[in-house]
Amino acid sequence: MGTEIERKFLVREGPWREAAAETYRQGYLSTVKERTVRVRTINGKGYLTIKGISVGASRLEFEYEIPVAEADELLDKLCEKPLIEKNRYTLDHCGLTWEVDKFFGDNEGLIVAEVELQSEDQVFERPDWVAEEVTSDPRYYNANLIRTPYSNW
Repeated sequence: MGTEIERKFLVREGPWREAAAETYRQGYLSTVKERTVRVRTINGKGYLTIKGISVGASRLEFEYEIPVAEADELLDKLCEKPLIEKNRYTLDHCGLTWEVDKFFGDNEGLIVAEVELQSEDQVFERPDWVAEEVTSDPRYYNANLIRTPYSNW
C-alpha cells in the first residue's frame, strides 16, 4: 500500500522558473471524493494513478506505468474534459524536492508548489517563493480543476 503525504502552496516569482520543465497532460476517469483515477503523460511515458480520499495531507496512492499510446487514447476518448495541461518544474530546497506546476488552458494563471513529506508533522523550511498554504482547499485539487477551472473562480 502506498501513502502520499503532500502539502500544497501558492507560489511567488522565484528561481523555480530557471529549473527544467516537463510538460504534463492529464485527465480523470473518476473524480468522486472517495477515489480518483488519473491518466497522465509525461515526456513520452504514460501513467495510471489511483488515489484515495485525503485525510489531512495524507492519502493512499498507487501509480503504474502504462503504454503511452494507451494513455493518449484514454485521455482523448474516455477522460473527463477539459484535460489538465501544465509544466512542472522540479527543484530541491533544504533536502526536499519541490514541484511547481504552472497551468495552461482553462487553468492559465494558476501556479502551485507541492512538497512530499515522510510524516504529516515533519518540520521543513519553506523557500521564500512559497506563499499561502492551500493543502486543505479542494479548489486546488487537480481533479476539481476540470469541473471548476481557475479561470472561473
